[in-house]
Amino acid sequence: MGVQRHGYRSELPAKVIGVTGSNGKTTTKDMIESILGTMYKVHKTKGNLNSQIGVPLTLLDMEPDTDVAVIEMGMSERGQIGRLSRLAQPDIAVITMIGVSHLSTLGSREAIAEAKLEIADGFREGGVLVYNGDERLLVEGASNRLPLLRTVRFGTDASHDLVPGEVGDDPGGTWFKLDNASYRIPLLGRHNVNNALAAIAAARLLGIPKKLIAAGLQVAKVTGMRMEVLHSSLGYTIINDAWNASPVSMKAAIETLEQLGGCGNKIMAAGDMLELGDRAAEFHREIGRMLNPERIQYVVTIGELGGEIAKEAAKVYPPGHVAAFRSREEAVRWIREIVKPSDAVLLKASRGMGLEKAADALM
Repeated sequence: MGVQRHGYRSELPAKVIGVTGSNGKTTTKDMIESILGTMYKVHKTKGNLNSQIGVPLTLLDMEPDTDVAVIEMGMSERGQIGRLSRLAQPDIAVITMIGVSHLSTLGSREAIAEAKLEIADGFREGGVLVYNGDERLLVEGASNRLPLLRTVRFGTDASHDLVPGEVGDDPGGTWFKLDNASYRIPLLGRHNVNNALAAIAAARLLGIPKKLIAAGLQVAKVTGMRMEVLHSSLGYTIINDAWNASPVSMKAAIETLEQLGGCGNKIMAAGDMLELGDRAAEFHREIGRMLNPERIQYVVTIGELGGEIAKEAAKVYPPGHVAAFRSREEAVRWIREIVKPSDAVLLKASRGMGLEKAADALM
């Protein structure tokens, strides 16, 4: 079957963009598809079908007249991204960032970076690697592993190829400036600017002009449960970011909630972050220590590890403003008791916690 999949890909003239990273890969994939759709016929990974089974199915589902395919690649161990890359044969590969989500299986962030860099293993001739230049491990890994390949770096350092200027946000999304042009994304969270930069880099490599890049970004529709803004019939706002969680994405979600304007009290509902290895409890305690009662007024946690967040938060929060539960149902009941029509509730946890069911209950 592997030969057949590889053969079908080889027969197609479509350009392929591979996307991976510890966080942000699905959002970046969706942004790339929205931008490229302004000029090309685009095929992309549906939902989260980024596995050893999902990627081949995505390739086989591609129509012969496809101009560009945007293929998301996920992994759980070394070697998997390399196999997917050799199947997809990307012309452009994007690495969004390196986190700690697979420490339990890979052991270190260095090993995670090496595993993500396997996305270049299947490059077609002239392949271009687009990666987060703020991540030292990617800079070092790309330099050592890919000395003959063209690279494009994005991030905050002035030496990168894509560096955002002024950045701002409002309840409807986030905006930023880049190379004397303004861009807007319909997503909360300044961390999503990096995802947009990665998408812009890929679009530029395929000749999309600035105006169409801006237009495509502004109407991007991102796969659900990723900073998804919902409005309860009782008036309060729910930010459903329950698809997955890591220390990096949890911190970004907290910062987004802190910066959110035009609402009353802010309620953080945080569940377990999974696959973090031996340091899992400490990672959760770090999250608890960054919570500030002046910026986020209430904290509720779900799960045993989530309880570590609550223990740290309770040291600085007033009595009654922090609660820890083992079940979603208990947490939902607690939120219902304190929430008011003008408030905002952020739901964040690893996928295995099923926190999207709490969003449904709160609606």
